[in-house]
Amino acid sequence: MPPNTTSSSGQQSGKSGRKKGRKARLLLIVLVLAIIGGVGYGAFWSVSTVRASFPQTKGSITLDGLAGPVDVKRDGYGIPQIYASTDEDLFMAQGYVQAQDRFYEMDVRRHMTAGRLSEMFGEGQVDNDEFLRTLGWHRIAEDEYKNVLSAETKKYLDAYAKGVNAYLAGKSGDEISLEYAALGFENDYTPEEWTPVDSIAWLKAMAWDLRGNMQDEIDRALMTSRLGPQQIADLYPQYPYSRNETIVQEGAYDEINEVWSGDAQSSQSSRSQSSQSTDGSTQGAGGTGTDAGTAGTSTDSGALQTQLAGLYDALEDLPEAVGVNGNGIGSNSWVVSGDHTITGKPLLANDPHLSAQLPSVWYQMGLHCKSVSEKCRYDVAGYTFAGMPGVIIGHNADISWGMTNSGVDVTDLYLEKLTGDGYEYDGKVKPFDTREETIEVAGGTSKKIVVRTTNNGPLLSDRNSELVQVGKKAEVDQDAPDRGDGYGIALRWTALDAGTTMDAVFAMNKAADWEDFREAAALFDVPSQNLIYADTEDNIGYTLPGKIPARAKGHDGSVPAPGWDPKYSWGPEGTKDNKKDDYLEQDELPYEYNPSRGYIVTANQAVVGKDYPHKLTTDWGYGTRAQRITSLVESKIKGGGKISTEDMRQMQMDNSSEIAKLLVPLLLKIDVDDKHVREAQKLLEGWDYTQDADSAAAAYFNSVWRNILKLAFGNKLPKELRVEGQCLSVEPVDTTGPADEDQKVRECGQRDADQAQPDGGDRWFEVVRRIIDDQDNAWWSTPKTRTQKAVDSRDELFKRAMRDARWELTAKLGKDIDTWSWGRLHRLFLKNQTLGTEGPGFLQYMLNRGPWKLGGGEATANATGWNAAGGYEVVWVPSMRMVVNLGDLDKSKWINLTGASGHAYSPHYTDQTDKWAKGELLTWYFSDKAVDDNTSDTLLLKP
Repeated sequence: MPPNTTSSSGQQSGKSGRKKGRKARLLLIVLVLAIIGGVGYGAFWSVSTVRASFPQTKGSITLDGLAGPVDVKRDGYGIPQIYASTDEDLFMAQGYVQAQDRFYEMDVRRHMTAGRLSEMFGEGQVDNDEFLRTLGWHRIAEDEYKNVLSAETKKYLDAYAKGVNAYLAGKSGDEISLEYAALGFENDYTPEEWTPVDSIAWLKAMAWDLRGNMQDEIDRALMTSRLGPQQIADLYPQYPYSRNETIVQEGAYDEINEVWSGDAQSSQSSRSQSSQSTDGSTQGAGGTGTDAGTAGTSTDSGALQTQLAGLYDALEDLPEAVGVNGNGIGSNSWVVSGDHTITGKPLLANDPHLSAQLPSVWYQMGLHCKSVSEKCRYDVAGYTFAGMPGVIIGHNADISWGMTNSGVDVTDLYLEKLTGDGYEYDGKVKPFDTREETIEVAGGTSKKIVVRTTNNGPLLSDRNSELVQVGKKAEVDQDAPDRGDGYGIALRWTALDAGTTMDAVFAMNKAADWEDFREAAALFDVPSQNLIYADTEDNIGYTLPGKIPARAKGHDGSVPAPGWDPKYSWGPEGTKDNKKDDYLEQDELPYEYNPSRGYIVTANQAVVGKDYPHKLTTDWGYGTRAQRITSLVESKIKGGGKISTEDMRQMQMDNSSEIAKLLVPLLLKIDVDDKHVREAQKLLEGWDYTQDADSAAAAYFNSVWRNILKLAFGNKLPKELRVEGQCLSVEPVDTTGPADEDQKVRECGQRDADQAQPDGGDRWFEVVRRIIDDQDNAWWSTPKTRTQKAVDSRDELFKRAMRDARWELTAKLGKDIDTWSWGRLHRLFLKNQTLGTEGPGFLQYMLNRGPWKLGGGEATANATGWNAAGGYEVVWVPSMRMVVNLGDLDKSKWINLTGASGHAYSPHYTDQTDKWAKGELLTWYFSDKAVDDNTSDTLLLKP
């Protein structure tokens, strides 16, 4: 999925001789625009330049390599449906059509995955490239293509690449995309040919932000400079099994033919534990929370503070493949059996929550064999990624499927004892695996780096100066090797082993039933996803696929582990390195098929209960969205009603705030003496907790919630977790008692606003819920400052938060509360993935779109996420929405965040966004007749 940060600004370059001086050309563009500014920005490029890259969608084009004619039919939104007579022709045409609409985006992606951003944007991207080369995504993709993937998959990848290259043949930069013209890449630009490896490598980028709890692992360690183990445990409470359901409730795993009723039994036995325990320690396989002070190495509160701060710095600037990697982000999917629908067949909904990007991360299309046979076996439609063949999420003629991130922990950080040219493992020194990488730099000198790898993975500490001294202050047990100059940090991650996910995509696309689907899912190894299923025979199901570490007992992956000790290696006995049995077998993973309740909901909540025998993660999502969706489905079923496609759409747009239901009754009881604050407080009277865009009550409540979090938690977190530039006077770390005001030191936050804590996601809902009835809990206390009195109770803190919120919104929205609305605060800006964030102002003006005023919010079904520490603007969204009707596929519905095209002035650049913002869905045509009846343009591709 396309990167959306400033560090994602890389494009495919031409030959090295044409790379120099491009920054100078950008400056020249700015100067020219300054001169002709009175004419207007749009006058800089001629109409012909703007339209030069628009795709041909009518008539015919001859493509060398096709075996027969291919029809490309586009509807009024430019969404293509491709019809071919062989599999190879189908995927070749897919490559051609995606390149027509999105090649610049594809080009950016392959530069990023290969660690070649510097080839375009110069030395400012060298650090990113070093880190990406160390991870080695492109090398692993090469290994997959050469040694792992099936011959059939490679044939399809080759055909796709052939289609992309047929589009590129003979084109100059301005004929490919407007961005190339903006960058000075016009007639002198010749893109490299597309390769199958370019497609495969994007799966590694997709997996990067779905990699599990690595960020939580870092954050817990960073907290140790200011918080003790009990306080950290408070901020990572256990999953609320007694209140929120797990995904699998009537499921099984095949290895020992064991069946369990989800959490029904385990929650009964642990109900008193989970309601009373606040120590956050992990209990059982599904527990959330950890004893943050231990990692098998007796690490104390200062163990990895500086070192992991450096690691966060290295990670923070990396392009984010699929979105903001923080608490609260996730996805929704659910499926309802025909017993409870008006059609008598299943309905399946999905809306992945990802960072907002322009163009959208998703590309809608249909891939149809004119006649399904042995030589042409596909009839599928849905959402895919530009640059990859096949369909990632969607349906074929028999089945439909959706995905949400499972949250399974597939990364571990390891402390490594470095000794000369090697590292210590099991009492012996082992040599590094090393390789040299050369990073080409536009307008500068190339740089060579050496990548060192241990049996646990690449040394991330080699990529950041602060990490060179890893473990310098760490306390370790008596058996640990001498620290010397410090321990290194290595990363073990499932995606760094060659895998078969690309095989899974094609297998899923042609699956005809549950058995086929399960076989395909077994190949979907990275990233681990919750897969839901429905078919036209009225079956529904869920399965958890993926490479999932088989960790030794006592190693839960919650904090860095000692890499020198074999018992912390992956594998059932903790003694094996890089073997197949480092992972759980597919038949050990949970699934559910046709549960008696008649529906399955996945929204990043815990997959299984505590009785499941394997460790999956210590950091599930907390189930707020899942429980709300479940209640909406059950209320319809228990009321005797039947669920329709429209009902599913309305559930996707549900804006109800669960935290507001908890807090508002308490806020209304507080005696407010300031008339202006009281005026705002009255907005909450009679409010139904729905966060519509035009709601003044939602605006005020969310501001109160933000200020509660800031006062109770945010101001107590270390600077590494707080928003960059927000400064506080705090007690020195080594203070033994309360410090006088003149003894305090000034500390400023260091984290980007959309990554800071407390972010306000459902982990923080759970933190507050655990202490809400304890009026005198220590978290409600805030110290005296020069301008504020000390606060010692919940209601005093709430009162201050209500006052602070009133004046914050007065500054942002005006004194008159009648003009307030949530949408004025909660806005979505769509930014072009590179120049929209990094380019000159006039280019950002031309390429970006927005704002849109949105409803919804954190942990709501309509999950328009915002970071409470950083502000109110939307940072992640439902990146698409779909509802599949298995009773009549032509009555299915879908919508994309933006549009089919990546060309800035195409009518299909953002032509779906207004409807998306309103919660509307487009009809998703599938049958030949429905597609023909709604075709606007037809292009014939001829051999």
